[in-house]
Amino acid sequence: MITLTRFALRRDRVRLTVWLLGIACVPSGVATTLADLYPDVASRRPLSADLAHNPGLLAFTGPADNLLSLGGLVVWRGMGTTCILAAIMNFLLVLRHTRADEESGRLELLRSAPVRRSAPLDAALLTALIADLVLALLIAAGLIGAGLPAGGSLRFGLATAACGLFFAGLAAVTAQLTEFTRPATGVAAAGLATAYLLRAVGDSSGPHWLAWLSPIGWAQRSGAFGGGPWWTTPAALLAAGLLALAARRLEARRDFGGGIVASRPGPARATRLGSSFALAWRLQRGTLLAWTLGLAGFGLVSGGLAEGVGGLVDDSPQLADVLSALGGEQSVVDSYLATVFGIYGLLAGAYAVSALLRLRAEETEGRAEALLATPVGHLPWAAGHLAIALGGVAVMLLAAALTTGLTYGLAAGDLGGALPDAVRAAIGQIIAAWVFAGLGLLLFGLLPSAAPGAWAAIAGAAVLYLLGDALNLPQAVLDVSPFTHLPALPGGDPSVTPWLWLLTITALLAGAGLTALNRRDLH
Repeated sequence: MITLTRFALRRDRVRLTVWLLGIACVPSGVATTLADLYPDVASRRPLSADLAHNPGLLAFTGPADNLLSLGGLVVWRGMGTTCILAAIMNFLLVLRHTRADEESGRLELLRSAPVRRSAPLDAALLTALIADLVLALLIAAGLIGAGLPAGGSLRFGLATAACGLFFAGLAAVTAQLTEFTRPATGVAAAGLATAYLLRAVGDSSGPHWLAWLSPIGWAQRSGAFGGGPWWTTPAALLAAGLLALAARRLEARRDFGGGIVASRPGPARATRLGSSFALAWRLQRGTLLAWTLGLAGFGLVSGGLAEGVGGLVDDSPQLADVLSALGGEQSVVDSYLATVFGIYGLLAGAYAVSALLRLRAEETEGRAEALLATPVGHLPWAAGHLAIALGGVAVMLLAAALTTGLTYGLAAGDLGGALPDAVRAAIGQIIAAWVFAGLGLLLFGLLPSAAPGAWAAIAGAAVLYLLGDALNLPQAVLDVSPFTHLPALPGGDPSVTPWLWLLTITALLAGAGLTALNRRDLH
């Protein structure tokens, strides 16, 4: 097991380093920003009073406890995001070293040697444990560097690590339930979404005990900087251990290569798969539906919060400055909505990368080889997935625009004005998100092993959008992101020039990617 753990750490040395440093920067960045926004107790008091009566924002960010201290502010604003990122890192890590390796045949080769049956699963969980311990130390070091107490910073890091380990255990269980990596990932992601939903409902309208059913809620109530029970972090670790034990029991009861839940056989005749586009739609429709529903739900919450933002910033001019910096020099509500649509655009860009990387999975898992042995050529095969990615971005952003405009328009009594403004704002984000689809296709066509680098481009764009101003980065660096060039809508002055440039860049990237793909052999 130790040798397998060392091998896993060596395989993931670059990927884990990026994940750990990226996650660790979130709480320290939030601490630095909030220290500038709310430098003393007097400036924090109005925010604390407003949040206590704003269930919408509590659902968005988490419980508002101990907001008169900087540590309490960091827990309120940064703990939820940090836990979600740690959860994603953990379940992807465990699934890659268990179900994905089993699906690709690597574990079959490994088990031809004298290796204990449960050794790969144990090694994956031990790798996750080591990664989470390093993450806890990095988070603590960052918070201490931001001027927070050492004890509370370490408790913050340990609470995040415990939450991440819970989802590592959950992924270990889902890896035993299904035969393929994609449904196992979907079940683990559904578990994360359920945990977030329980916390959000419990922290807003109630019943409040629902938040105690979520590992994210445990982390946010760990009292890292005072005021919370001590036992939430040990409880998360205990739950993670029980999930790991359950995964080992399930693994002993299934055949190698199979899952506890057997896959259903497909229809004898595939009458609806008459083209490469139809096949791409069949493969990606479930993922697109999940993203669309998620973004539409996000729009319901964000649109419902818009009316309350105006009242919140009346007592907090610092927050109004931040929203104006992100969303432009329009009204505070328009700035807030422009910021929300920027986040929609980032999420849509992430979907575009995910949809394009399906091509890479089809190639590495051998299905593309069988398909391309038929009269279907490289270009129709890739163009089908590209069309789904571009169309999917448009569908999910328009769905988010409709829910955001609808809830905000009904709350403000201006549905006729809010809905068209939201649709116009979404159209601009669609064009920016398409750039990442073109970039993903270019990387896949030129150098398939570098295709996952498109995720780094999305992560970089997110950092530039959310923290670029706070970090005082030069304009030349900010201009690398396509989102920097968009007009701040709604409320700003629309201009078609940046949209035309972004469309041109997308076309060039996609054209170059298709050309490169058509000239190379499958790997």
